[in-house]
Amino acid sequence: MKISIITVVYNGEAFLADCIKSVVAQDYADIEYIIIDGGSNDRSLKIIEKYKKHISHFISEKDNGMYDALNKGIKMATGEIVGILNADDMLASTDVITAISHCFKTQNPDGVYGNLNYIHPQKTTKIIRKWIAKPFTKRDIILGWMPAHPTFYTKRLLFDTLGNYSLNFDSAADYELMVRFLYKFNVKAIFLDKLLVNMRTGGMSNASLKHRYKALMNDYKALKVNGVPFAIFTLLFKKLSKITQFIH
Repeated sequence: MKISIITVVYNGEAFLADCIKSVVAQDYADIEYIIIDGGSNDRSLKIIEKYKKHISHFISEKDNGMYDALNKGIKMATGEIVGILNADDMLASTDVITAISHCFKTQNPDGVYGNLNYIHPQKTTKIIRKWIAKPFTKRDIILGWMPAHPTFYTKRLLFDTLGNYSLNFDSAADYELMVRFLYKFNVKAIFLDKLLVNMRTGGMSNASLKHRYKALMNDYKALKVNGVPFAIFTLLFKKLSKITQFIH
């Protein structure tokens, strides 16, 4: 079973090598690694060049943001399964993709997701908070719960049938896609109780109060367009649910 991993980067020299090395270190043989660069003018391209023998497909060109670049990567992917690894994140252990593949092979779901640690950007052994997932129902989504997007691996055919990342939701495009897949279309996704990704804290939706407000409004729009009732309450529960990530 081929698994395609897509990394999108733009001027990501600070952490890109860590991201790539975490893919290279995987003990699973059939990985198609795709890197989409948005026209970086830092050392990102030199880092990619260093690891080019481990990269199946690579392009560097201007795009319309992260999710436009992800859609390019999805279009290039030939694996049966597709996952995303952000340029400043890392797969948490060498057997992550093996474990994900085993779930798909033995249980035949449409998607698999797992646990995630938020880590300090420089002190990567320092865990800021933990996103511990669980099996879910559609009611859980109404109550504000959602898998961690960086841990979410799906069958590639889902993008053909249910659509790619929409460019109408800014930084909430990943949230909208998961609401669409898991709530609107009842995609069968199973929980793999394993730490899959170490994610550095920060991100474009948390850059400022203005960005946070915009992200909140896009979350609301994502819920409404996919028919989730009582969207205001879902947003409230979504924020409150993050409290538990600090007490594990």
